[in-house]
Amino acid sequence: MKTKQIKKYVLLPLLTIFIASCTDLEIEGTDSIINPPAESGAFPGVSDVDASIDNAYNGLNRVGDQANIYAISEVSTDELLIPTRGTDWGDNGIWRTLHTHSWDANHNYILAAWNNWNSTIFGASEILDPASGANAEQAAHASFIRAYAIYIIMDNFGQVPFRNPGEGPEINPEVLSRTDALALALSDLDTAIAGLPAASAGSGDDLKRGTKAAARFLKAKLLLNAHVYDGTGSADAGNMNQVVALVDEIAAEGFALESGYFDIFKQDADNETIWWLPTGVGNRIWNGMHYNINAPDNEGGGWNGFTTLSEFYDLFEGAPDNNYVGAGQEERRGWVPDASNADMTNLGIGYGFLIGKQYNEDGTVLKNRAGQDLEFTRDFPGLVGNNDATGIRTIKYHPVNGSFTSHEIMFRYADAHLMKAEAIMRGATGGDALAMVNELRTLRGATPLGSLTESDMIDERGREFYKEMWRRNDLVRFGQFTKDWEFKNPDAVGDETKNLFPIPAGALLSNPNLTQNPGY
Repeated sequence: MKTKQIKKYVLLPLLTIFIASCTDLEIEGTDSIINPPAESGAFPGVSDVDASIDNAYNGLNRVGDQANIYAISEVSTDELLIPTRGTDWGDNGIWRTLHTHSWDANHNYILAAWNNWNSTIFGASEILDPASGANAEQAAHASFIRAYAIYIIMDNFGQVPFRNPGEGPEINPEVLSRTDALALALSDLDTAIAGLPAASAGSGDDLKRGTKAAARFLKAKLLLNAHVYDGTGSADAGNMNQVVALVDEIAAEGFALESGYFDIFKQDADNETIWWLPTGVGNRIWNGMHYNINAPDNEGGGWNGFTTLSEFYDLFEGAPDNNYVGAGQEERRGWVPDASNADMTNLGIGYGFLIGKQYNEDGTVLKNRAGQDLEFTRDFPGLVGNNDATGIRTIKYHPVNGSFTSHEIMFRYADAHLMKAEAIMRGATGGDALAMVNELRTLRGATPLGSLTESDMIDERGREFYKEMWRRNDLVRFGQFTKDWEFKNPDAVGDETKNLFPIPAGALLSNPNLTQNPGY
C-alpha cells in the first residue's frame, strides 16, 4: 500500500457535551490539557512526560465501561442486545437505537466515543511534540497510544480532526481523511515497534502497557482492514503479506494459542494474552446476569440487561435449546451446570452462554422476580415488553475469579492467528488458512471444517471473540454489518452508510472543516 508523507499534527478532540437534553446543545471545554490555548502561540511542551504517559494509559481504562465505545462496537451488532424489561434498561431508547441501527448525530454513546478518543489522541500528540523532549521509549509509548486511538476514530467515524500545538481556537483544525489517518497510525506503529520494550509471552504486568508485540498486533489489524479504510474494497497482497510477517514475529516472542478457553480470562499469566488493561471486568460479568445471580463479592446480584440473539448462539455447535453439560457443545459455547449432571462449583454460575434453568451453588433452582423458576429463553417478544428472564446471557470473565478484578484482555494471540489465516485467505503466502482455522477449532473442541469461505471465517471470529469489542470491525470488513438480524430496522438493512457513525452534531458546529458522513 502506498502511503503519503504527512506532518505530525496534534489532534483536537472537539469536545462537546450535551446539557439537559440531546436537543439543548452547549459546547464546553472540559479539561485544560485537551483545550487549545486561549490564543495562538508557542507550545511549551508537557511538563512531565512520564506522568503524561501514565495519564494516557490510565485513560485507556475507559474501555471497561459498558457504554460508549464498547456499546457502539458490540451492541450495534448481532452479538449483543439490551431489551427493555418493564422500565428497566429503557434509558430513552439509547440501547435499542444501537441495535436497530436507528442512531443519529445526537446519540450520547457516539458522542462520548468521539470525545474520549479524540482526547486521547490529542494528549499523546502533545507528548510527541518536540517541545516535550520525550526520549525514544517515551515517544514509542505515546505513538502506540495515539495509533490505537486513531484506529478507533478512523474505524468508527472515517475522519480525524487535527490541531498543531500552540494553535488557538481562532484556527479551525485540519481534518485528516481515512487514508491519511491510516498512514499516520502506521507511521506511529513503526515508531512504537522500534522503541517499545520486548516482552515475552506470560510476562504478566509487563503486558499491561505497549510492547513490540502489541504494536505489531495493532499494525497487523490496521493492514488487514486497509482495503476498507482506503475505499478500494479489495485486499492488497502486499498488506496481507505484511500481516503474515507481523504475526510470525509475534509468535517468535513466545505468544501462542492456549488451551482451556475460559481460563484465558483469568488474571493468571498465559501465552495468549498480548496486551491487557487494568480496568475492572465487572461490567462484562454483571450487566447480563439476573438480579438473583450473585457472588460473595457482589451480593446485590446482576443488572439483568445484556443478552445475545438466538441466531448468534446458533453459530456454535451443540443442542439448540439447552447448554447443559453433555449437550454436544464446543468449548467456547460453555455450559450451564445443573444438579443432575454437574457439580455446583463456580458459584453455580455457568460459562459462555446461559440458557434454560439456572441454579444456585447449593443445586437449587434460582427464582425470577415472580418467584418462578429462573429460565433464560431463546426468544424475545420484542425490544420492549420483556420480562426478567428473556434472552440468552453470556459470560466469559467469571465472578469465581473475582467480580471486579482489574484485568481485561485487549489483544490476544488467537486473534493474531486468525488474522494471519484471513490474510492468507485474502491472497498472502506463507501457510494454509484452512489448516490454521482447524487448528484453533480442534483446540476448542469444535469439528474441523472441510473448506473455508469468508462466511466460515467471520463466523469463526464471532465464536472466538464474542464480547471482546471486535464484532463491528469484523462485520464491516466482511461486508456483513448491514445484513439483517432480529429487530434491526428494515430501513437500515443494506444501508452501507451505517458502516460509519455520524460526526456528533456539536463537533460539526465547532469545526467547519468536518463534514457529516453520508446518510446523516
